[in-house]
Amino acid sequence: MVQRTQSITLSTFAIIEFIPMQKPTLPKGTRDFGPVQMTRRNFIFDTIKSTFQQFGFLPLETPAMENLSVLMGKYGEEGDQLLFKILNNGLYEAKNKEAVKGAFEKSLQQAYTSDLVTERGLRYDLTVPFARYVVMNRNEIVFPFKRYQIQPVWRADRPQKGRYREFYQCDADVVGTNSLLCEAEIVCMMNEILGKLGIADFTIKVNHRKVLSALAEVIGAPGQEGPLCVAIDKLDKIGRTGVEKELSERGFSAEAIRKLEPVFNINGSFTENTAQLQTLFAQSATGQQGLAELSEVVSLVEAFGVQNSHLQFDVTLARGLSYYTGAIFEVKVNNVQIGSISGGGRYDNLTGSFGLPGVSGVGFSFGVDRIYDVMEELQLFPQWNATTTRVMLIGFDAAAQRYALPILRQLRQAGINSELYPDSAKLKKQLDYANSKGIPYVVLIGSNEMETGKLALKNMTTGEQQALSVTEIIKIVAG
Repeated sequence: MVQRTQSITLSTFAIIEFIPMQKPTLPKGTRDFGPVQMTRRNFIFDTIKSTFQQFGFLPLETPAMENLSVLMGKYGEEGDQLLFKILNNGLYEAKNKEAVKGAFEKSLQQAYTSDLVTERGLRYDLTVPFARYVVMNRNEIVFPFKRYQIQPVWRADRPQKGRYREFYQCDADVVGTNSLLCEAEIVCMMNEILGKLGIADFTIKVNHRKVLSALAEVIGAPGQEGPLCVAIDKLDKIGRTGVEKELSERGFSAEAIRKLEPVFNINGSFTENTAQLQTLFAQSATGQQGLAELSEVVSLVEAFGVQNSHLQFDVTLARGLSYYTGAIFEVKVNNVQIGSISGGGRYDNLTGSFGLPGVSGVGFSFGVDRIYDVMEELQLFPQWNATTTRVMLIGFDAAAQRYALPILRQLRQAGINSELYPDSAKLKKQLDYANSKGIPYVVLIGSNEMETGKLALKNMTTGEQQALSVTEIIKIVAG
């Protein structure tokens, strides 16, 4: 029996020995963030969060996944195709396996979704889940409702520089009011946050969906603002020729495309652009209303006393998301390789798709990952030390380590980030550890320190060392 057991064990080891080791990798479009990166990212998060709170917004979180019925049809044709869909549990155990197999094969086609295969998806943005939340909690919400939300979102996009499949958005939205003061405050928040982050050279592009609707009217394609927006929104990526080609492929006539030519050449001040469009929209009440609302937003921003609002009227700005109905925004940092870092706009009936019509909302979102890339490219991050530890205790032996424990607790109760080296190791190794982490102070504890109660505090920058009580150490380290 013993020999048989040994044989089985050896055979098992032999099998394990020949199993090839798989090298770990990350899914494309995702990233790890080490301590240095997280210190910088937290600086961005904290700056945005504190500004949102300064403007009266309240925190909110929603689940990472939503029912597809919530997500589908809110982002336009192209947005729906970028949704990550989650397969249902127990597909292999399903009784109607043939039906499931057929539905699964069809689901591989981008435009097909079957409840047999998938009913849920990862959230594409934070605005649609927010609208769903508002509808489900409308009896508890006090309108106007101002919320901010800082969470990751997922898009099945092609990964490239500045574009990821998993990334963080920082949203601020107001629902339950039509006041254009909200749009003006968005411009103020954008200026405030980017100024705090040290980003000075940027442009806040602004347009209005009613302006785009009027454009569709004047070129002879009324009601086609949807496909018009999708094509124009790609102007920065594929250029004017590419936009004209896509418009042609979407059924716009050559004459309609020709009538857009003056629009591509509008490039002046806000007042100059407005004047040109006033002439173009002379017969369009929709266009006139859009221009009037934009002018009011600019007037309100000026009333806030913002000296340089960075606002630029860009008639080709479209924002591809289909739920926008009013003013739209996009922020681009100048002279960098990254695309827009922020965007948003007014949506008048997003909650209507969930059974609560007539609740207007407006909001915007910062893309933290793109802001990070911009700040890294412009070298705007301060030279922070990634460690949060202010002082490390070193015990020369087991007795000294035990002696250090109540001292460690005292330091932490005083609000000082502290740690104790956990192993019995040579002094040099422990000091090297403190140096590698950038810990500014070290407290050395040996038999002499335990007898006298005076601990050796070493400044790791200057090398200065002095014998002090715990109270004296706290005063120096905390200061």
